[in-house]
Amino acid sequence: MTDLPKIGAPATRALEAIGYRSLESLAGVDRSTLLALHGFGPRAERIVDEALTAAALPQLTDGRR
Repeated sequence: MTDLPKIGAPATRALEAIGYRSLESLAGVDRSTLLALHGFGPRAERIVDEALTAAALPQLTDGRR
């Protein structure tokens, strides 16, 4: 398992509070779910997307299929 990327303490706490504790656990998650979290904003979203891409994991989704 890969640690969460460096996205700042508030964003990390928000993710961990709802069970996301690794980069792999974020693969394919709906971005609106994350952006609704207090402390998780556009900067954290960008960093997570970049980390997922670098690890060859599915990026965050936009919820539309």
